[in-house]
This record gives sequence, structure tokens and C-alpha cells, in this order.
Amino acid sequence: MSAATGTAMQGDSGAPVGRFREFWGYFSANAGAVLGLVIVITVLLMALLAPVIAPYPPDLTNNAVFLKPPFWQDGGSLAYPLGTDAIGRDILSRLIHGARLSLVIGIAVVAISVLIGTVLGLTAGYFRGFYETAVMRLMDIVLTLPSLLLAIVIVAILGPGLMNAMLAVAVVVLPHYVRIARAAVISESSRDYVTAARMNGAGHLRLMFSEILPNCAAPLIVQASLGISTAILDAAALGFLGLGAQPPAPEWGTMLADAREFVLRAWWVVTFPGLMILITVLAFNLLGDGLRDALDPKLKR
Repeated sequence: MSAATGTAMQGDSGAPVGRFREFWGYFSANAGAVLGLVIVITVLLMALLAPVIAPYPPDLTNNAVFLKPPFWQDGGSLAYPLGTDAIGRDILSRLIHGARLSLVIGIAVVAISVLIGTVLGLTAGYFRGFYETAVMRLMDIVLTLPSLLLAIVIVAILGPGLMNAMLAVAVVVLPHYVRIARAAVISESSRDYVTAARMNGAGHLRLMFSEILPNCAAPLIVQASLGISTAILDAAALGFLGLGAQPPAPEWGTMLADAREFVLRAWWVVTFPGLMILITVLAFNLLGDGLRDALDPKLKR
């Protein structure tokens, strides 16, 4: 009896380990995905440890070092490795603290969109009929509008600010999660395990959230990882237009907006925030590609 119990426990503990090894085998086969994961972890650590690793507070000004170049240029100094902006703030410190804002925006927007989109797509794909038609036609209307233009209109109505920008971007990306969840639910609803659960007396909530939803998670996880990059990019665009995070917040898009007039004589104030946006967005896209390869059974070789 004891031996049988021990064997069962060993099998239960070994199954998750085996699944993780299989997942990591497919994921690590994609070198770009591993690179993206490393960059994402680095940016996350930079955001978490910003008060510790940043040389200066992000809003600290120094009247003696206006537009100081990076340390490798003439006039630069190791005290300000990436130079300073027009009012003497350290660019490196603002980039490190800006990682917090950009990641919070991306993760919060995706969390809101995944939660609402999954519920709408799950119920639309399960109940079908008029409700499905109404939800999907509404999502089609949102998709027909240019995403950035729609976000600008929403922020213009609600007023500029970080929270309103996050809400606007969440509305813009919502249809993608609704469509993915609906398609996955329609595919899974005809499976034998769903029919068996229904025959055993399972109610609608149990069928939707306990039986169908866990098997629809893979495409939603992939889309969420890709959606973080989209959210960061859209939020940076709104910040650049003055509709997102407001100065003196060290958000990367806002930093680009503040530096527009100095682009020809102080290249570093524009280049480094732009590079941070580029690298972070690219890293999340590479990570999403790796997750898709590892989680989609059709792509497993």
C-alpha cells in the first residue's frame, strides 16, 4: 500500500517536470526566443531594482550639466554615462525608472484585455446565437478603426493621463483576445471530454471555466506575450503625442517627446529612449514566437 502510494506520488510530481522539460526543449530550440527571454528578465530586474541601481533620482536636475554628452564623447563624464537632458537630468537614471512605467503599462493593459476578452470570447463561443453575433460585430467595428487613432480619440474624450492611456490601449487590443478565445472555444466545445462532462451533469459554468478554458490557454498566453509589446509601443506613441504619461514622468515615449527640439544637436536624448523601446518590444516579440512554437502542438517538430 505504501509502495503504491509512493509510486503514485512520484508519478504526479514527475509529470509537471516532464511537461516543463518538453516545453523548455521546444522553447530553447529557438535561439531568438531565449535571447528575448534574457532581455525581458533583464528589463524586469532593472525595473524592480531601479531605486538601487539608478545613479540618481529620475527627476533630479543639475544646472551645471545641461545636455551633457555620453561619457565617450568630448565633454562627457562617467558621472553621467549616457549624458543628460535639457534640464540636467541623468538619461540613464530616467531610462531605468522608465522601465517600471513601460512594463506596468504593458502588463496592466494585457491583464485587463485578457480578462475581459477571455470572458467575452468564452461566452460568445459557448452560447452562440444572437449574443455571439452582437459581441463579434462590436469587435469587428473596433478592428476596422486604426488602432492608434482610436486610442487618441478615447484619450481625447477621457483626458490625457497614464490611466486613461492604459484604458485606451486596452480597448484597442481587446478584439484580438475575444476572437482568439471564441475560436478556441468553438473548437474545443465539440471534443469528447466536453460531451462526457455534459453527460455527467456538468453545468454551464463548470463546462466553460473548468473543462474548456484550460484547454484554450495556450493561444491566449502567446497573444498576451505579443500584446505586451504592442501595449508598450502604443503607450509610448500616446506619450510622445502628449496624451499618455505626463512630464516629469520618465516614460520612454514622454522622454522622446521632451527631446524633439534637441534631436539635431543632442542625439543622445532621442536615441537612448528610442533604443529602449525598440529592444524591449523586440524582446517580447521574440519571446512570443518562442512560446508559440513551444505551446502550439501543430508547430512541434
